[in-house]
Amino acid sequence: MQYTWSNLNENVTVKRFLANRGVSHRLLSIVKKGGGKVLVNEKRTLLSDRVSGDERVTLWLPPENNQEVLADHEKIDILLENKNWLIVNKPAGLTSVPGPSDRSRTLVNRVKGYLLDSHAEDLVPHVITRLDRFTSGVVLIAKNRLAQGLINKQVEGKTLNKVYLAVVEGKFQKKHGVIEQPIGRENNQIRRSVLTNGQYAKTEYWVVSENQEASLLKVKLHTGRTHQIRVHFAYCGHPLFGDELYGGQMDKKISRQALHAKSLEYTDPFDGLAQRVSVNPPDDILELCRRLKLVFPSSE
Repeated sequence: MQYTWSNLNENVTVKRFLANRGVSHRLLSIVKKGGGKVLVNEKRTLLSDRVSGDERVTLWLPPENNQEVLADHEKIDILLENKNWLIVNKPAGLTSVPGPSDRSRTLVNRVKGYLLDSHAEDLVPHVITRLDRFTSGVVLIAKNRLAQGLINKQVEGKTLNKVYLAVVEGKFQKKHGVIEQPIGRENNQIRRSVLTNGQYAKTEYWVVSENQEASLLKVKLHTGRTHQIRVHFAYCGHPLFGDELYGGQMDKKISRQALHAKSLEYTDPFDGLAQRVSVNPPDDILELCRRLKLVFPSSE
C-alpha cells in the first residue's frame, strides 16, 4: 500500500515529517531496514534526507500476508468499509483473534477470507477494538500497517469512544456513576478480580431502563482491561445476566454474558473526519430485555 502527503512548507527530515503525521517508530524502523520505501516527488529518498517547500512525500509498504493465518470464507457483517478500515458486527461466540483454542475460525480468519475474495493486496487484518468471545457488536479493524499505526495514538490517548449495552442484575441507587477499581488476575486464572495491586480501570455507566430485578445500562470504557465491564459490575453486586464466570444469573433467554458493543466513535487519521458507527444488539439480548420488562428508548 502507499499513501501520499503534501509538505506544507516544513523544513525537516523525512523521518520527522512522517513521525509528525503519526507514522510509528516501529514502522519507520521497518522502512529503514528495507521493508518499504519513501519517495519525495516520486524519487526515492532516505529517511535522513530533508524535505522543504511544496513537495509530495509518499510512503510505500509491501503487501502484507501471514501464511500461518488461515482464511475462513464465512460471511461477515460489514458496517463500514473504505480503503483503510473495516468495521464489522461480531456475533457472540466468535473469538476475535487466533489463539491456542482456535486458530482457523476466528474473526481474523473470516476477515482474511473476505480480503482474499475482494482481491485485496494486504491480507493481515489488524484488530483495533477486540471483544471477548461471547460479547457481540462493533469491532474496528485496520486493513494495513499504516492505518494501525496512525490509529494507535487515539488508542493510547483513550480518545476512541466505545459504548456498550449491558443487562445486569438489580437496581442502582444512582442513574449515572463511575467505577474506578484496579483489576488483576489471581494465580494465572482466566477470571479477573478487583485487586489492590491490579491495573487502574475506570468504567462509566448510565441507567437506560430499570426495575427491581434488572437494569439496562449504557457503559463507556475509559480503560481497556480484560473483562473490565464484567468484573466491575460483579464487584458492585450487579453481575451481568448470563455471565456464569462472574456469578451472573443464568436465563433461558441468553446463554452468554448480556454485553453488546453498541457504538464506536473515532477520528479517521487519514482525513481528519469524525466517524460514528453503531449497531443494535442481537435477538438474545432483545429477548432478555423483553422478559425482564426493560425498555429500549427510541434513540437506542
